Amino acid sequence: MDALAGLLDGPRARGAFLLRMVMDPPWSVRIEDRAPLCLMSVTRGEAWVLPADGAAPVLLRPGDVAVARGPAPYTVTGTPGTDPYARIGPGGLCTTLRGEPLAESMRLGVRTWGNASDGATAVLVGTYLLDGEIGRRLLDALPPLLTLGSDDRSGPLLTLLDTEIARDEPAQGVVLDRLLDLLLIAVLRTWFARPGAEAPAWYRAMGDPVVGRALRLLQSDPAHPWTVASLAARTGVSRAGLARRFTELVGEPPMAYLTGWRLALAADLLRETDGTVESVARKVGYGSSFAFSTAFKRVRGQSPQEYRGRKGAR
Repeated sequence: MDALAGLLDGPRARGAFLLRMVMDPPWSVRIEDRAPLCLMSVTRGEAWVLPADGAAPVLLRPGDVAVARGPAPYTVTGTPGTDPYARIGPGGLCTTLRGEPLAESMRLGVRTWGNASDGATAVLVGTYLLDGEIGRRLLDALPPLLTLGSDDRSGPLLTLLDTEIARDEPAQGVVLDRLLDLLLIAVLRTWFARPGAEAPAWYRAMGDPVVGRALRLLQSDPAHPWTVASLAARTGVSRAGLARRFTELVGEPPMAYLTGWRLALAADLLRETDGTVESVARKVGYGSSFAFSTAFKRVRGQSPQEYRGRKGAR
């Protein structure tokens, strides 16, 4: 598994919040759901995305895609300057700005919401409600708002998502979750590959014949007792050559990268499973729970038990 594939196990769509928003002007919606990631695409008309940090408004036309990285709020509107009428809070709860419920009054059908069933603007919205540690390296590399023009790679997926989003069939939620994952990966691949892209170092390093292979070995089998020497032997270069090249391209030595990857995997296991600390330690390559707990606390400032307790309380 590479770090981009890890996105599907970081913020992976599990019961994602998906809908088609249909609006007639004037309209404006304030998004304050604190979700880790939201993907939007206009299928009809146009919409503006207004970041909360004062950055310039971004116009979306049919086929364009925007990815907003939480938890910062933002506004989606038909025209900049229109006062928001609706607010989307945590969990997709929709109210007026005064807190009056709007979910039922603006329901237009299965996963369809808005102020007019034949509105001039239609926007597909897919929101990831869960966060994860594996995907954090990827999410931290993204700007608060990225946008892409209509693209051949994501076009068929957008069409399929638009078709499926209003269906109400067995396992439809699972179908939509997987479509959202595929669409997000297609968008991020395109965004990282564009001319002048500021892709993270580890992503660029994936294309190197030596370091890319080393990264895939570490990520696919983190529990293996890796050393720089064994990793160099598997990649066909000298120990010193691998250490130097890896550090230059990734920004940290191989074993430091492995530690970070192991602890990210462990954090997800602590949050998402009931496995003991000992079992989690062995799954990610630590010989004992003591060694794992020491490393985890050194990096994260809290013990595995404390981390699991805080996640559970949240």
